[in-house]
Amino acid sequence: MEKYTVKKVYGKKGDVTARVPGSKSITNRALLIAALAEGESFLEGALFSDDSEAFCKCIEALGIKTEINKADRTIKIKGSGGKLPVKSASLNVGSAGTAARFLTALLGMSEGRFFLTSSEQMKKRPMKPLLDSLSQMGAKVIFHEKEGFFPFTIEGKTFEEGSIEINIDESSQFLSAFLICSCLCKNGVNIKIKGSHGMNYIKITTDMMREFGINAERLSADLFSVKPNQKYVGRNYKIEADASAACYFYAAAAILGIRVTVENIFSSSMQGDIGFVDILRKMGCKTEETQRGLSVTGPEKGKLRGISVDMHDISDQALTLAAIAPFADSPVTICGISHIRGQECDRIEAIIENLRAMGIDVDENNDILTIYPGTPKPAEIETYEDHRVAMSFSVTGLRADGIVIKNPLCCKKTFANFFEELDLFVGKFS
Repeated sequence: MEKYTVKKVYGKKGDVTARVPGSKSITNRALLIAALAEGESFLEGALFSDDSEAFCKCIEALGIKTEINKADRTIKIKGSGGKLPVKSASLNVGSAGTAARFLTALLGMSEGRFFLTSSEQMKKRPMKPLLDSLSQMGAKVIFHEKEGFFPFTIEGKTFEEGSIEINIDESSQFLSAFLICSCLCKNGVNIKIKGSHGMNYIKITTDMMREFGINAERLSADLFSVKPNQKYVGRNYKIEADASAACYFYAAAAILGIRVTVENIFSSSMQGDIGFVDILRKMGCKTEETQRGLSVTGPEKGKLRGISVDMHDISDQALTLAAIAPFADSPVTICGISHIRGQECDRIEAIIENLRAMGIDVDENNDILTIYPGTPKPAEIETYEDHRVAMSFSVTGLRADGIVIKNPLCCKKTFANFFEELDLFVGKFS
């Protein structure tokens, strides 16, 4: 499928339910933790996407046994107890940022020599802060193309104890990687950070570590500590539905003036992107907790209020907010998102170019975006191989005529059947 034309449903009535897959963030953290644990883990509700499948293949290449059941959405993993069964391997992380960062930390802190490569897209994404920290710890990194980027060979080593310094301005995944792999430091470790990007994701990491047996303490704003003699223990673990994916359907409720319930998403979710619902409330939406999941009801006729919001902590949803911003009654200003220029694509440019293609005025000043109200005109959305660009601007098309998504299959990265679910969603309107 080269293009997908979104079906406009604005003006129709609906009280509908949507389904989303398991959380990518939680699935990939669970995969690494379970791989490091003593004993067997059974993951329920796992996400199966390009990213998670690349992660699973890499774990298997490291000699860790897995049993995958896609139909039941389960993964069984026999943990390594923190010691990899192999001391050499060749891995391809694809476009999976979490796999790229998590596995690099694991291999840099394990004995052996490992070759890592990736997709062309991932070759452009930041890795240098993580690799610099590993080098300072004693790992050796040999770059095969551009310094600081994939592909590279890493010669790892174990170390008894020590301190790690890491800059997370470009990605909180660097810190999550070191936190999860802290069990490899026999006598404990202190991790000093610079920056505060994505701390909601760090909370997911530390919460999950605790559930599997390791406590990471935050001693100050810039210092984490993991004490010695802690280990992960395999367990049965249920993965939450993906709050990031749910936000597209909640955004649809907001601009269509309808009620949407997403199954198995609740306000108690550990995922930071659930905070997008708070933004929708400030724009005039109402919410309700039900047994099936959290419901969002948009204001009558989708008459949203304009807003100014710092999206530093939930930056994946900056695209979603930008996609519905033209339907607000006053400008929408989004700040705190400079780092999204270095994600799957330059997402700030993707927002600006696609909104302007629809005839919507948008100003950019030092990575602060101001989007003005307007009526989107028919346009083809350039996705830049970025799943979140494709899914976000699909929401716009539910209220605007003639929105066509180019290369919709890029959604396989995290939500392979997104457009099938969108068709089911649209089919429920009267």
